[in-house]
Amino acid sequence: MAGETNFNLPEELVQYLKTLDDFIETKIKPLEMKDDNIRFFDHRREDARTDWDRDGLPSEEWEQLLYQAKRLADENGHFRYPLPKEYGGQDGTNLGMAVIREHFATKGLGLHNDLQNEHSIVGNNVGVLLMLAYGSDAQKSEWVEDLLQGRRRFAFGITEPNHGSDATHMETTAVRDGDDWIINGEKTWNTGVHTASHDLIFARTSGEAGEGYGITCFLVPTDMEGFKVEEYLWTFNMPTDHAHVSVKNVRVPHSAILGEEGRGLQVVQHFFNENRIRQAASSLGAAQYCINEAVAYAKERKPFGKALATNQAIQFPLVELQTQCEMLRALIHKTAWMMDEYGAFSVSDKVSMCNYSANRLCCKAADQAMQVHGGRGYSRYKAFEHIYRHHRRYRITEGADEIQMRRIAGYMFGFMKQNAPKGVQE
Repeated sequence: MAGETNFNLPEELVQYLKTLDDFIETKIKPLEMKDDNIRFFDHRREDARTDWDRDGLPSEEWEQLLYQAKRLADENGHFRYPLPKEYGGQDGTNLGMAVIREHFATKGLGLHNDLQNEHSIVGNNVGVLLMLAYGSDAQKSEWVEDLLQGRRRFAFGITEPNHGSDATHMETTAVRDGDDWIINGEKTWNTGVHTASHDLIFARTSGEAGEGYGITCFLVPTDMEGFKVEEYLWTFNMPTDHAHVSVKNVRVPHSAILGEEGRGLQVVQHFFNENRIRQAASSLGAAQYCINEAVAYAKERKPFGKALATNQAIQFPLVELQTQCEMLRALIHKTAWMMDEYGAFSVSDKVSMCNYSANRLCCKAADQAMQVHGGRGYSRYKAFEHIYRHHRRYRITEGADEIQMRRIAGYMFGFMKQNAPKGVQE
């Protein structure tokens, strides 16, 4: 009925953004400027962040700085925002996380939020969320606080050298031997394993290749005999912490299973939609940052005696990008709100729409901002090259564009079903 619907963000969320902005200015910015820490964000960022003599891994100084920022955020009540209150969180919503992520990315590069490391003063905390949802009581007691404090963490061993998007065909296996399991296989693009105490290894324990059931996830200590990092894979955007790992006759107890035996894919899929809507919001924010910077520069730069902003060749591409931002923002907000109201998997098609379109948009916006800025835009003195290199990754790693489009088509043409609540239009 008329008058009952508006598109305003919840007032408490708007106020919380102001609280976060104040925290950034009073606590995070001073740390960012201290001891030349700004080198991690200015034109020196790639060199400062990368330990070129240690397989291109993130430098210890860089990771220590991120750790300090997280601890500051935790001490001030922000880091655990999306977690339940019983774990020190604020019961944050999907809409809240999407809005915060976009807000942070729109500010540009900074210690408050650095997507290259999935770092933020408002943590995504996927590992913690998985542990809360699937961990046994003993596992939660052992892991949750350590994960939140950064004392321990686990990496994700899903992708294999011969299998990326087709996870159901993974070749890594685990065979039962009494009370233990013996795991053999290989994983690649195993992010963050260099600092992980454990690796969440997904292995087939039953069933046939192509079947979703029969894959189990195991918490495998990275210091076990038979667990080996073969190499760290250098990437378009450095530093790299993406490893190729081999697992040979690694023996773990039955208690190492996270979730149910044979239902490992459910564990990783559980938070796909929540993670992807947040990542889409981050790409939208980064795109908006690039557009804002390009507009500001076009108004200031005056070649041939007049501002670049007076030229339609400059205006129109940015108008197209801004229009796409506005439309995508509305869809992201709607989708995140529906996830809160009706469940994370009631809008899987819309999450995929948000995700692949946001990642494409960000790359286009970074490229256009680079073009507007000319030579300086191409240099490392502006953040556009960094944003492009990083967000180009998401068009592959967050579910490739083609996989997301295939997923949308599956719902459109009836090959897949999602149980939206009665009364919700799909």
